[in-house]
Amino acid sequence: MILSVDSSAVTASAALTDGDIVIKNEFINAGLTHSETLLPMIKRVMQGRSFSELDAIAVTAGPGSFTGVRIGVATVKGLAFENEIPCISVSTLEAIAYNFTDKNAVICAVMDARRMQFYNALFRAQDGVITRLCDDRSVSIDVLRQELKQYSNVIIAGDGAELCYNNIGIDNVTLADEDVRYQNGIGVAKAALNKERISAAALMPVYLRMSQAERELKLKKNK
Repeated sequence: MILSVDSSAVTASAALTDGDIVIKNEFINAGLTHSETLLPMIKRVMQGRSFSELDAIAVTAGPGSFTGVRIGVATVKGLAFENEIPCISVSTLEAIAYNFTDKNAVICAVMDARRMQFYNALFRAQDGVITRLCDDRSVSIDVLRQELKQYSNVIIAGDGAELCYNNIGIDNVTLADEDVRYQNGIGVAKAALNKERISAAALMPVYLRMSQAERELKLKKNK
């Protein structure tokens, strides 16, 4: 059994799975209140089971909201340390792509990084298999527009999908339906199945760029 957790953006979710079988999952889209909602959600998904019954805990370690990623990773580290459970680090963007195992298309996973920049990765969904086409990155919409022109069928998904879709201005892209647009615990669980298990101590947030506070501090030091 794997407990899979996401709090990397405005949505939050948790799922309990056994292989391909979903035992219980929850998803909320209520804004960044994860410090209050995440642990109660995890406990509901566990349905009274002991955490010691888990084979691993998977979590989206980034990219995403700095606060949301920290809350998710810290919560999972705490549970894993206390119960001596292995952890699995999952890319938020890869978790999004796993919502589309029933499609044959290029999945453009995007999260809003502000100022028309996006956290992004591209994946090919083909006959139930998800293949990564590039590393997670921070990219401008202009660069992304040029890259996507080479593909015939692109689905844009993620919390930055609507903003990206409305401004990218090319005909070969479609906007993912809202019910599969966002990362969720089930997608995290699917992405985690073939990944390395690591210790709670080794689990760390993955940021693609400095936070605003870090950028401002760097500017002050360079003056």
